[in-house]
Amino acid sequence: MSYETFVVAAIQMNCLLGDKEKNLKKAEEMVREAAGNNAKLVVVPELFNTGYRVEEKDYELAEEIPGSTTEWMIDLCKELSIYMIGCILESSTSRGRVYDTAVLTGPDGVIGTQRKKHLWDREKNRFTKGTEALKVFDLGFIRVGMQICYEIGFPEPARYLSDLGADILVYPSAFGMARNYAWDIASRSRALENGSYLIACNRAGTEKGETTFAGNSRIVSPKGEILTRATKEYEIVYSEIDVEEVVEQRIAIPYLRDFNRRTLISEGDDNDE
Repeated sequence: MSYETFVVAAIQMNCLLGDKEKNLKKAEEMVREAAGNNAKLVVVPELFNTGYRVEEKDYELAEEIPGSTTEWMIDLCKELSIYMIGCILESSTSRGRVYDTAVLTGPDGVIGTQRKKHLWDREKNRFTKGTEALKVFDLGFIRVGMQICYEIGFPEPARYLSDLGADILVYPSAFGMARNYAWDIASRSRALENGSYLIACNRAGTEKGETTFAGNSRIVSPKGEILTRATKEYEIVYSEIDVEEVVEQRIAIPYLRDFNRRTLISEGDDNDE
């Protein structure tokens, strides 16, 4: 079977705290540029529309899905014939609760969402943990699994998404500079151990004079090779995706085939007398 090749893009950017209008204006400029360079799937960072350190305004800035920001995403997808993944503050039907939620949109609307399940540090005081099952979304040309930021450090959900059929794992993020070493290792590891492409799209800049983001957005091959990475505050990185490489890598190192969860449970010592 032959597969279509296509281009994906990760947008690295800084954000103005609480200023949706200016953040969306800047993001739109970069999304249009990415689409103009033939990107079919474009990813923007975690809380790209509000900035990350808006804890005192979480409830005020949170939106329903669909809502104003996701409608903005859909409109761009329709006009530019692309798909987008972003991450926003999502309001809950239960008043006073907010989720950190990744959203996948296309020309026909919202395709799917994934709420952050593993909350980092003080996020536990801000956000409600997502409880919905992890899902894979089939775009026809590729199958996508989404998680958010800190979740890149957990092997098990990435493996689960790959078992469900994900060809590419996508992480919109606001990952801190202090743990850039973990970002580097985890992004490559999640790709290699699952034979999947991976887009790790991170924030840049500093908020409130104390939270500095690592940037270092990258697209990683199924072999764990960094295909491209961002080095500037505002930058778009691109890579061509060939799903055939997913198939080839999973045959070359068949981690998905050979892993058996039951072997993690002791069944006794074969040398018992």
